[in-house]
Amino acid sequence: MAVFKPFRAYRPAPINAFSVASRPYDVLNSSEARQEADGNPKSFLHVIKPEIGLPENTNPYSEEVYQHGADVFNDFKSKGVLSQDAKACFYIYRLTMDGRTQTGVVGCCNFEEYFSGQIKKHELTRVAKEEDRVKHVEALNANAEPVFFSYRAKSEINDLIDQILAGPTEYDFVAADKIRHELWVVDDESKIVAFEKLFEDVPSLYVADGHHRTAAAARIGQKRKESNPKHTGDEEYNLFLAVLFSDQELEIFEYNRVVKDLNGLSESEFISEIKKCCSVVSDSPEPIRPSIKGDFSVYIANHWYCFRPVNITVTQDPVSNLDVSYLSDVVFEPILGIKDQRKDERIDFVGGIRGLEELERRVNSGEMAVAFALYPASMSELLAVADAGKIMPPKSTWFEPKLRSGLFVHELE
Repeated sequence: MAVFKPFRAYRPAPINAFSVASRPYDVLNSSEARQEADGNPKSFLHVIKPEIGLPENTNPYSEEVYQHGADVFNDFKSKGVLSQDAKACFYIYRLTMDGRTQTGVVGCCNFEEYFSGQIKKHELTRVAKEEDRVKHVEALNANAEPVFFSYRAKSEINDLIDQILAGPTEYDFVAADKIRHELWVVDDESKIVAFEKLFEDVPSLYVADGHHRTAAAARIGQKRKESNPKHTGDEEYNLFLAVLFSDQELEIFEYNRVVKDLNGLSESEFISEIKKCCSVVSDSPEPIRPSIKGDFSVYIANHWYCFRPVNITVTQDPVSNLDVSYLSDVVFEPILGIKDQRKDERIDFVGGIRGLEELERRVNSGEMAVAFALYPASMSELLAVADAGKIMPPKSTWFEPKLRSGLFVHELE
């Protein structure tokens, strides 16, 4: 059973939606956010990256920064940049990128289901990043950004979404990155009740993107529960903001790797070592993207190679069957000596949306010695890992398009 509730969103008027909506906090560094919000006082980046409104040398994790974010949020509310809906609603959010659409339902999940395991994760979190999100939510007393969840598709939910999509949109705009964003408000009581009941029959929700925000929301809910002697479970702090997409709606992009050195090998020695355990599918001075599961590409010394491990064994362990695990087993551990990708400072990760050109740039600049392009994981692989209660290797999935922040905010009281 998945608890999924409507809420009274703080959100911009349609005329301001384009100006307010911003990219998420974790896809921009401070300088990029400062540049992107320049000249736009309504950008939600002023709330989720509040250091951009303070001197450039300000520590982004200082109490001053969190308080400034709360001040901006309160200022947006007082000036009407964001206004709260009169009643609790669900919302339908559709994103279109490169002709592909994904449609989700916006509402609130219950933090207790994170601890009970009904909300399933596939990544570990870092304490420092969790703490950052806890402080941000506590300062605002609100979930400023939604988490991105998935569930196994149900035809009845699809049908109800289709009914709503037939009506007029509340927002419809194309952002600067050419992604189209559309929002429908679900304020009809019969449809609100229908969504609640339909999601009660969904056994599990899966964190697709937003593990740190989810963990932070659960910590805050638990803390407030423990500090409230009159806790009933109906308080608003029991809920946190989420957008739920069926697994049929989502596409995972590859998460590629770059490594600083060759573990003492020359470039030719490194390639020779890979050839001992992999066959060469192709090689070219032009970029090669892996086209089937198991294959991986290598860029080194201005040349591309596509390799295929010769002894892939499918096991009952869903983690060992991932392409990132194959790469670790045949190259990273035995050849490069990288045993823990989460902690090894020699490795960095590049979202597939940046393209193979970004891998070439990182190597050609001399910053990195070699780059690896992988075949993307599938939603079925992600669900299998989460269902098994296991964890994917770090940076195994990259979801696009990203949700825009600022289109709906959930207050905890």
